[in-house]
Amino acid sequence: MFVLAELKDTIRIAPEQFHLKLSEAVRDEINRKLANKVLLNVGLCIALKDIVKLGDSIILPGDGASHTEVIFRYIVFRPTVGDVITGKIRSCSREGVHITLGFFDDILIPPTALQHPSRFEEAEQAWVWEYPLENGEGHDLFMDIGEPIKFRVSREIFEESSPIGPPDQAESASTSASQTTADVKTPYRIIAAINESGLGVLSWWESHGQEENGEDDGNEEDVEEVEMDTETV
Repeated sequence: MFVLAELKDTIRIAPEQFHLKLSEAVRDEINRKLANKVLLNVGLCIALKDIVKLGDSIILPGDGASHTEVIFRYIVFRPTVGDVITGKIRSCSREGVHITLGFFDDILIPPTALQHPSRFEEAEQAWVWEYPLENGEGHDLFMDIGEPIKFRVSREIFEESSPIGPPDQAESASTSASQTTADVKTPYRIIAAINESGLGVLSWWESHGQEENGEDDGNEEDVEEVEMDTETV
């Protein structure tokens, strides 16, 4: 779920930071620049792990700041396809079930990836799994907001988002606002699935598992840390 990405970038240190050690100033600037940002085809940047190499610092003509080429390793959130993760239901819509991990919200379980059969309740704004009973009847299991849910990552989507220019003066304010909203892209999204045994809202399976096994496994997950080499854009 979390990986170490080795990145290379030229870091600008402003003159007011010259009183700091170079490594400290570089560390602060890297975190300011990358923390909670999405790098295309890399993932969501979480925190700086360490600095691998500091190059020579130069001062460009007309700029009092120093520029240093730095190679560093950054902790990045990027689960691999097939990973099983536990999050919480953020909201439900006809588009599917929206999941949050607390620090990352762009996770969607589309209707085709829910347990079958499922339906969307407009009044409750919740998806419902029509769990079949042995007598042929069904038992409604609701996917309520805030419920812990276990899902499998099935796909990741990166989209390059570019700055939006100023609106055309000939356009009305309402038209410009609607176009601006439509043009906003989510740089990193995860598509997930719960249509297999053991996945879904945790409360669906906890009581059944305790009855059969007499113990709770705690739903702990192993996190494997791998390294990837890339460069910042």
